[in-house]
Amino acid sequence: MDISKIETKLSAARTRLILDKPFLGALVLRLPMREADPSWCKTTATDARTFYYNPEYIEALSLDQTQFVLAHEALHCALSHFARRQHRIKRRWDLACDFAINPLLVKDGLTPPPNVFIMRNYDGMTAEEIYPLIDENDETEPMDNHVYDDSDSDGDKPQGQMPPQKDSPDNQPQPEEGDRQDEQKQERGQGGEQSQQSPDDDQPGLGSQADVDEQAFAAPQPPPLSHQEREDLSVQWKQRMAGAAQQAMQAGKLDGEMARMVDFLLQPELPWRNLLAHYMTSIARDDYSYTRPSSRRGDPAIYPSLRSAQIDIVIALDTSGSISAGEMQEFISEVDAVKGQLRARITLHCCDAELASNGPWIYEPWEEFSKPENMQGGGGTAFKPIFDWVDRLDRRPDLLVYFTDAEGHIPETMPAYPVIWLVKGKKKVPWGQRIQLN
Repeated sequence: MDISKIETKLSAARTRLILDKPFLGALVLRLPMREADPSWCKTTATDARTFYYNPEYIEALSLDQTQFVLAHEALHCALSHFARRQHRIKRRWDLACDFAINPLLVKDGLTPPPNVFIMRNYDGMTAEEIYPLIDENDETEPMDNHVYDDSDSDGDKPQGQMPPQKDSPDNQPQPEEGDRQDEQKQERGQGGEQSQQSPDDDQPGLGSQADVDEQAFAAPQPPPLSHQEREDLSVQWKQRMAGAAQQAMQAGKLDGEMARMVDFLLQPELPWRNLLAHYMTSIARDDYSYTRPSSRRGDPAIYPSLRSAQIDIVIALDTSGSISAGEMQEFISEVDAVKGQLRARITLHCCDAELASNGPWIYEPWEEFSKPENMQGGGGTAFKPIFDWVDRLDRRPDLLVYFTDAEGHIPETMPAYPVIWLVKGKKKVPWGQRIQLN
């Protein structure tokens, strides 16, 4: 096996990515390539810092397939898969990450290696959404080795490392100064000159010079990342992804599913609760009033006081089946918390393909905003019925909040009142304020 030819193939694949797919190429360029010890790296691997490869595996791939494995490892890093596992089981999480990446690369025109699973039913889903759909007994092997953490910890402690051996420098007592001088004398000849022993001479435990070079070149398995390393690398890779996306867009070579994924991941990460509270508070009609107080107070002076007028909010819930009951309850609880601070009158309605027949439900400012017991839904998705219904109300609302996955046709005409879309998923909206839910 000619290592130089393998290195040339990897360099050629990286160069072609830079030219043809500058977004992926810019990410791959951030990963130094290093040959790995085959005892731990059967195909390829990454620790979010380096691209490791088994030379025999790369030798068996075509140039197109080599591009795929390079881009695959780079996307693991750019998507911060190393920082998102949390409590999840490592093996299932690794599979979920592979299933999320591979369809993206295929849609972008790359050729997968043999025996790589492309799960079409996971198209457009994140690793977090795929993870619960993977059977606990699924014996599918991940495409590569994710060595940024291990299965026994969350990465806070490098438990994957072996303890220091007896001969390890970390496990030996430090010599005293006199002993250190004696050791230096032993390393030199009689006249104090450096020993001229040839590196080709036999030495115990080292073998030939070729064996020494090979051992020095093949990388051992790196230790898992610490918590701080994961945090730092996550920020770095997000910055790298933003820069790579900008370069690719300037070259006119970033579109389709890859462009939507980048747009989704680079959105502001402010918690949706804070954003919702901010927009609801901004419409509250707080103002100072100079109305004369009651004469019984006895003070003839009129002082301004801050008074809040009641605001009217319409809440629309998408009950088409893609929104779970837990997510809906979480949303309703949050709206109730904000409502208690604003003196808001809330009118709730539900809609899948059509309006719920037993709605709407009206909650006055002093009433608790709770989920109705009988909410119809589970069908298709249509948004027009809600806006048509709002147009028929006696008064225009101060705000409409639509809780949805945006999977459906949204009317082209923007209404004459503000609309907030609380969106679960990656879909965009043509108008209104979009707040990412998950």
